[in-house]
Amino acid sequence: MLKRYDILIIGAGSVGVPLAYYLALEKLRVAVLEKEASVGRGQNRAAIGGVRATHSDPAKIAICQESIRCFSSMQDKHGFDIHWKQGGYCYPAYRREEERTFKELLQIQVRYKLNISWLSVDAVIRRIPGINPEGLLGGTFSPEDGSASPLLTSDAYFQLARQSGAEFYFGEEVHEMRTRGKRIEEVRTNKGTYSAGLIINCAGAHAANIARLSGQDFPVNPDSHEAGISEPVRSLFDPMIVDMRPEKDSKNYYFYQNKEGQIVFCITPHPARNGFDCDNTSEFLPLVVRRMIGIYPRLRSLRVRRTWRGLYPMTPDGFPLIGYNRELENNFLAIGMCGQGFMLGPGLGKILAVHLTSGKSDYDFILKQLNPYRSFDSQEALQ
Repeated sequence: MLKRYDILIIGAGSVGVPLAYYLALEKLRVAVLEKEASVGRGQNRAAIGGVRATHSDPAKIAICQESIRCFSSMQDKHGFDIHWKQGGYCYPAYRREEERTFKELLQIQVRYKLNISWLSVDAVIRRIPGINPEGLLGGTFSPEDGSASPLLTSDAYFQLARQSGAEFYFGEEVHEMRTRGKRIEEVRTNKGTYSAGLIINCAGAHAANIARLSGQDFPVNPDSHEAGISEPVRSLFDPMIVDMRPEKDSKNYYFYQNKEGQIVFCITPHPARNGFDCDNTSEFLPLVVRRMIGIYPRLRSLRVRRTWRGLYPMTPDGFPLIGYNRELENNFLAIGMCGQGFMLGPGLGKILAVHLTSGKSDYDFILKQLNPYRSFDSQEALQ
């Protein structure tokens, strides 16, 4: 039997679940198709939980500022404790190259109304007691950034979406899309057939495969990153620490202490590890631990609880693809989050719900900048 909805979302992850909630609030009949057994079972559960508006472009700054409002109000407004911690983000500079880059970006970020400032060496040390002072030149600090639990956040939005009327179909893998003219008429899964006035691709690392079912091709190609978490320890520091210095086997790394006292960490490998492989590697822990201890020696005796590996759905320029499919008028894309779906998801969902229901928004510049058919000739500076 054909099931009909106003909106059909493919993917119950970092973007799809908040979007379902905000669309359901608009009194639309919303359904979400997910091949896994529950929400957040794709790359959402691999996220480390960082949430920052500290980006280098107006679109992602604006989206994540909205996300921060969503994260920070979740408990007071809805009663869900998602372990939100507003500890800020700090980008310390140990080389003149990073110092110049951060100060140049800071001027742009302030122009885009990001709350960020340059800290002196002494101010960085006060903000992060125990940071290695040798060669430290200062750094940027954005106090409104923070962190939250991806699992708790995903569940909170799932509960809110269901309470608002959204329907979820789990264990349903999309394997066929039937088109006629410029519309997708039917979406078929292993269990059922669906149609909708608008079909939204939120399929994360598998977004390109979903698009190909309707004969479309979009440049979203995953690569894998590893992360880890320690046992809880006493409070050491508040901000996420992001070291952008490249090394032979890694471009950058970052770590923070969450609300429960655990140190959560991740590294950007170099060269990129393209593909869908999510198996842990033996080289990750020695590589990231060496770098972390170098910048924060107090972590030397830290005991790691577990490590894991997840996928970043990358685009050629490091920016998401947000907008209508120009070949299929009832198909919308919210894909290619480049490993930042968790921090982008709530704000993007709220913004898109307004845009898709009213056709206008204060955030129209976001769709213009993140248009799926752009030239890809720029690069995200803080990816």
